[in-house]
Amino acid sequence: MLTRYFSLAVIIAMMIPAVSNAQGGKANFAGTWTLNAEKSTMPQGGGGGGMRMGGGNFVAVQEANLLTVERTFQNQDGESMKTTMKYTLDGKESINTSQRGDSKSIAKWSADGKTLTIETSSTFDMNGETRTMKSAQAWTLTDANTLAITSTRLDRDGNEVKTTMVYNK
Repeated sequence: MLTRYFSLAVIIAMMIPAVSNAQGGKANFAGTWTLNAEKSTMPQGGGGGGMRMGGGNFVAVQEANLLTVERTFQNQDGESMKTTMKYTLDGKESINTSQRGDSKSIAKWSADGKTLTIETSSTFDMNGETRTMKSAQAWTLTDANTLAITSTRLDRDGNEVKTTMVYNK
C-alpha cells in the first residue's frame, strides 16, 4: 500500500512541471528589438508610420502576467525621450498615461498562444479638442529572432490603415 502511494506521489510530481509548462507554451516577446525597415510595410500614401505606428527599436520584458515595452526616441527638438507601456496578459484592462493622454488596452492570446493581440483606445487632446483613436496590434514571432507587429487603425476619413513592423533580436 505504501508503494502505491509513493508511486502516485511520483507520478503527480512529474505532472506538475508539465501542467505549469502549459502556460509557458505562449510566445515570449522578451528581448531588445531592432526595426528592420526593409522587411516592414508602411501604410500606402504615407498615412503615418514610424513612431506613431509603433516603429523604432524597443526593449520588451515579459513576466508571467505582464509585458513591459520601453522605447527610446528623439523628439522634434532632438531630445531623447523614453516611453514605457505595460500590458497585463490576462485579458484585463491596462491603463498607460503619456504626455498625449491615456490609453486603455486589453491584451489577449490566440488559442495556440502564438499571437498576442493588444486592442487600444487612446484619448488625447488635439488643438483643444478631445479625440479617441482605436487601434489593434498583433504580435507574432516568425522565428526565435524575428518579431512581426501588425497594427491596424482607422485614419481621419475612416479608412483602415495597416502596417507590419518587423523587428530583429
